[in-house]
Amino acid sequence: MASTTANLVQWHLAAAFVLASLAASGQTAEHAQTGPVQRDQAVNSTYQPITGRERWKWFLQSTIGPQSLAPGIFSAGFGTAINSPKEYGGTWEGFGMRYGMRLTGVSTGNAMEAGIGALWGEDPRYFRTSGGSFGRRVRNIVKMTFVARRQNGNFAPAYARYVATAGNNVLSNTWRVDSEADAQHAAVRTLLGFVGRVGSNAFQEFWADVRIHILKRKP
Repeated sequence: MASTTANLVQWHLAAAFVLASLAASGQTAEHAQTGPVQRDQAVNSTYQPITGRERWKWFLQSTIGPQSLAPGIFSAGFGTAINSPKEYGGTWEGFGMRYGMRLTGVSTGNAMEAGIGALWGEDPRYFRTSGGSFGRRVRNIVKMTFVARRQNGNFAPAYARYVATAGNNVLSNTWRVDSEADAQHAAVRTLLGFVGRVGSNAFQEFWADVRIHILKRKP
């Protein structure tokens, strides 16, 4: 099982990187064809549409950045502690397989979001608030979980994210162990995917403040 899982991890990571690369090149071509975007609202005048290179950077940071790797360690550790799924066992090897399985899902989902969103200019990046109360910043965290900017700077439902989060979790049933390869588990993983997005957004919203006020470092 360990060998099979390792092969699946390598294959899906490679596929995800290829998809993200295609998305990046497609987005670059799209910008070359459309030219500068006209801003119809003053509030969006500072927004710059995402480029292919930035889309690729987002994929890397969202897949292997601290906001993704740290929750993965916790998730794999918790699953190992309660031995779920049981097929992996409660060992370090089981921890590695759980971590690898999560990473394949995250990378595939991010590649799908980057690639599909490139078709209509959906920007997957998180945008921090420019200030305000704690409550306002929390609302922005939740809002940015379900919406994304378009090329004109306006916010709209993050359709690519919806498709990628649900689609990746359904697709992953094809390489998961039998005990969690069903529609019910895929639905739970989809819900947890959006919960995880809230956590990732919170990290990006507040980490700069943590570095300044607690670690005494500049952002």
